[in-house]
Amino acid sequence: MKKLIDRSDALNYIKDGDTLLVGGFGLSGTPLTLLDELANSNIRDLTVVSNNLGEVGKGLGKLLVSGNLKKAVGSYFTTNRDAVEAWNEGRLEIELVPQGTLAEAIRCGGAGIGGFYTKTGVGTKLADGKEKKVFDGETYILEQAIKGDVSIIKALKADTLGNLVYDHTARNFNAVMATAGKTVIAEVDEIVEVGDLHPLEIVTPHVYVDHVVLNKYVKKGGVYVESI
Repeated sequence: MKKLIDRSDALNYIKDGDTLLVGGFGLSGTPLTLLDELANSNIRDLTVVSNNLGEVGKGLGKLLVSGNLKKAVGSYFTTNRDAVEAWNEGRLEIELVPQGTLAEAIRCGGAGIGGFYTKTGVGTKLADGKEKKVFDGETYILEQAIKGDVSIIKALKADTLGNLVYDHTARNFNAVMATAGKTVIAEVDEIVEVGDLHPLEIVTPHVYVDHVVLNKYVKKGGVYVESI
């Protein structure tokens, strides 16, 4: 499989100052293996676009304490107290984006749409400095699309071409992020042969996927634990 790479080799596609789109909701659908590699690297000044920053010492929470991050763009950073402390101390820039707006902005980035108007955030500080327009008597604000240098996503399976299927709600942000990154690296639990995936299962076609990495974690009792 030409797209399969070693997890340490994935770092060759990420450089200082990159914007990373990182899938996951909490820790569900989070590419833990790839984030572990990043946390142990010397790559710095990263901007991460993700729903949240993992949990204390887990997922993106590792990158926070290891000093890889410069800025976080997302919705629910208070789920990780380290993120709040880092922001209070000036070690982390934070840009808050409502969850639905975040998902749509990434989708637009992948679809080649420059931006969209939404009522979410109107009348709040989140609307400061943004263009406003009135449609049918209601005020909307313009939100720009979000794209990334590298998308790091998590899927359940890939076939040898790189077609992806997801594990229930672990699909969350992963599918849209697969369309919005210049380079897409998918961490998967299993690789199967072409034809083993039913066409209706495939959510992300292989044309979006540049590289595939095998997950180093296995699921036991509903949670992922390190196996190797």
